[in-house]
Amino acid sequence: MNPSEPMPSPSPVPRGGLAPALALTLLLACGAGAAHAFCGFYVAKADTHLYNRASQVVLVRDGDRTAMTMANDFKGEAKEFAMVIPVPVVLQRGQIHVADKALIDHLDAWSAPRLVEYFDPDPCRREYALSKRQYATAPPPAGLAAPAERARSLGVKIEAAYTVGEYDILILSARQSDGLETWLRESGYQVPAGASRVLGSYIKQGLHFFVAKVNLEQQSKLGFGYLRPLQVAYESPRFMLPIRLGMVNAAGPQELFVYALTRGGRVETTNYRTVKLPTGEEVPLFVKGEFGSFYKAMFDRQVKREEMRTVFLEYAWDMGSCDPCAAEPLSQQELRGLGVPWLDSEAGVFLTRLHLRYDSPHFPEDLAFQETGDRDSFQGRYVLRHAWKGGATCEGAALYRRELRQRWDHEARNVAELTGWSLDDVRRRMTLEAGTSGDARAEEPWWQRLWNQR
Repeated sequence: MNPSEPMPSPSPVPRGGLAPALALTLLLACGAGAAHAFCGFYVAKADTHLYNRASQVVLVRDGDRTAMTMANDFKGEAKEFAMVIPVPVVLQRGQIHVADKALIDHLDAWSAPRLVEYFDPDPCRREYALSKRQYATAPPPAGLAAPAERARSLGVKIEAAYTVGEYDILILSARQSDGLETWLRESGYQVPAGASRVLGSYIKQGLHFFVAKVNLEQQSKLGFGYLRPLQVAYESPRFMLPIRLGMVNAAGPQELFVYALTRGGRVETTNYRTVKLPTGEEVPLFVKGEFGSFYKAMFDRQVKREEMRTVFLEYAWDMGSCDPCAAEPLSQQELRGLGVPWLDSEAGVFLTRLHLRYDSPHFPEDLAFQETGDRDSFQGRYVLRHAWKGGATCEGAALYRRELRQRWDHEARNVAELTGWSLDDVRRRMTLEAGTSGDARAEEPWWQRLWNQR
């Protein structure tokens, strides 16, 4: 799809007929070893509402043209509000606008650091071989590494692949139901028992298969006392953001989120270091219930390590797609509302999300930016992996249970290192959380523990 074209809305799922089958095929769980691939269930995000004294600025940059949308966290009587922003030109009336705060909320939700989860498959259904090295790199399983080739070997043909709105879609055809069912299972879909018969009936009718990987319907939230954002549009060779005036009467350090929308690639600061936040780390399951606290502690630790002199990259991605999606895609109308002027061209929109904590001693200069040609995708993303809880006794299951201890230790150390939380406390919380850790041998047959077999 051309990113500049409107994204078609998916047809509503009927309440009868195929709806139950579609619901079943939409259950996605990437297999073991794919924890660092960009897939999985999105379960939580760390948006700007986590922070007090947080300002948000959207910068649309196209050549020398800039459209700037500014939202502040003012929480008082409206009559007491005042904003002073340096601009490079004398603004005419038509260059000043009042925007809808929901536009920034939507952009924030789309780009926020996210928590995703995976469910380990039955280790007896496939060869299971994880090592310490694989916990760090986690390459995709063979069935996912070369999907088209593997599909052909099973009599499955990938007819087309699209990103449409919030869906990652494949159109499939197949020669026989067993091959299609195998491909779906290897690709992480939890195909229910008895599905082969139903799939076979459709194959006999010459039908294709529409397969959606992710279905997310997240709505942006308004509030926290923000006034409606002000927008200005101007032309200047200077690509910068004035922040110094805002520190004059500030009561301590402030949070600033910058969302830069460009044609080309990632935006970075030129007068301060731009650093990527840690990403892709596996964390214990208890983090799901307190992702906000985890992320704040992690960000605090990174700020201290960099002595509060660094701008952090939280997200960089072409807005024509997302994986996993933390919100529905922004419409062309919303992008126009943010000031994107090139939507009628073939160029896409690349989003960079920057986050900094700043005060006068550590950020004595206004922020200066440049647009780079780097279009590599990046997101702050943290991974939960649910352990398989079956009672099978195959060799793969025994190996899997032995490796769980190593994985849980790896997760505990990750959290302690990222946040500064006590490692002993993290381990204690993991042990007390039912089904998360404890004795890995508890799932083994009783007789296997009699002689400590390994």
